Amino acid sequence: MGGPVAPDDNAAWLRAPCGLLTAASNGLIGRANDTFCNWLGYRRDELEGRKKFSDLLPIGARLFHQTHWQPLLQMQGSIAEVQLDLIHSDGRRIPMLLNVIRRDGADGVMDEIGAMVATDRKKYERELLAARQRAETAEAGQRALNEELAREHRRKDEFIATLAHELRNPLAPFANVLEVLRLRPDDAAMCRWGYEVLERQLGQLTHLVDDLLEVSRITQGKLVLRREHVELNEILTSAAESALPAIQKARQQLATSMPPVPLTIDGDRTRLTQIFSNLLNNACKFTPEGGTLGLAVSVTDGTAVVEVSDTGSGIPPEQLERIFDMFSQLESPLARSTGGLGIGLALVKGLTALHGGTVTARSAGLGQGSVFQVTLPLAQGVTVATPAVTRQESVRKSRVVIIDDNVDAAETLVMALDMLGHTAQCAHTGLDGLRLLEQTAPDCALIDIGLPDIDGYELVRRVRAAPWGREIVLLAVTGWGQDSDKQAAAQAGFNAHFTKPIDFTKLDAAIGELLGR
Repeated sequence: MGGPVAPDDNAAWLRAPCGLLTAASNGLIGRANDTFCNWLGYRRDELEGRKKFSDLLPIGARLFHQTHWQPLLQMQGSIAEVQLDLIHSDGRRIPMLLNVIRRDGADGVMDEIGAMVATDRKKYERELLAARQRAETAEAGQRALNEELAREHRRKDEFIATLAHELRNPLAPFANVLEVLRLRPDDAAMCRWGYEVLERQLGQLTHLVDDLLEVSRITQGKLVLRREHVELNEILTSAAESALPAIQKARQQLATSMPPVPLTIDGDRTRLTQIFSNLLNNACKFTPEGGTLGLAVSVTDGTAVVEVSDTGSGIPPEQLERIFDMFSQLESPLARSTGGLGIGLALVKGLTALHGGTVTARSAGLGQGSVFQVTLPLAQGVTVATPAVTRQESVRKSRVVIIDDNVDAAETLVMALDMLGHTAQCAHTGLDGLRLLEQTAPDCALIDIGLPDIDGYELVRRVRAAPWGREIVLLAVTGWGQDSDKQAAAQAGFNAHFTKPIDFTKLDAAIGELLGR
């Protein structure tokens, strides 16, 4: 509060929002504005020329007025921010903050006093402090949000750069193999080498795309689990088998500890296997050659607890909380050498959550290895059916028509089916395919969806409408692999759906199964 305003006859002084008054050297009040009078419950004529300022003070404050107030004014001519109680006309005490200036005038010494109710002042101060704290909190929150957005943008930029790198990795061997085969097309050994390289790189590309699609389905809530009662040991054995080539290549050891009794999980066999194969591959990736991986199972309160451990590079404490975030990658020479998009653990977290479980990571720090723990609820009171043993049997091969506008894809598929013992022909438009189907009446047709004239769905509807086409096994073979695509294929009349690139072993088995052979 600043110094008091000099009294005059204008309305501004009388109606100022703070209390203003003057007092003569003997303390007699000369003027008092409306605000001061209202605060203390007096009319102006009850104060002006009738009461001394000290009359408004309780006994203790009067003593202060005599022993401190007056001597200070005498010595320094002003007093700032003094809190005293003033007595209301009804006897209540009103805490006031007072500022005083002593002036010499023609009528002698005059004290000009400015007053503010202390509770109001404290309230304003509290409100101002609270507003300041809210502003600081909001600023800190905005700063944290900006930093998180910046980190998110960096992660996405890093992801795009990493994705480009990961795609180029298998594409480079593709180009190299094709050039080698072009130069030495008649070298059988070189051709076999080329096929092996292409198969490996194609597997990498397929795995990469599958992981991206899985994460996309999970984040959009579109992934549907095909639940059944499965035995956990079988899942873990399958996961270990899938990771074994990488483990053996790194000359690592895998130590397992499985319970002797079967543990039944209500879940999707494929997704559960994916969880643990991803964790094992991750452990292999971050463990140097000759290291040890562990796979251990225990049971606690109706919950299966699976731990995948390693003796690898470990995880810094500050990264443990975000290790399961999308695009999150550890800074490690081992990680850089083996690549990756930083989505494998995000996929593990999403699939585990869909099964009602949890996944956590712990590590003593860099160079101390790590442990990933997955918990899954056990199914109660069920018996696990033993999976039927797959029998290799002689299957009578089939007549197949392939309809795909990608000439290379169609012709290579014809070659592969011929090698499997089938008889295959191809067409490259929907209408040509329709005529070929009517002329040849095949056992089975593999049809792409994105054809240049009529799409695969319309083609299948026309085939099913014709008397000659009702018994043909129709398989959708397409790059579109979402659950909605599979549903659309089934509604159009397809018997099954295959996502490119095709696993020929599964395709061959599916043709035999659907034809009852």
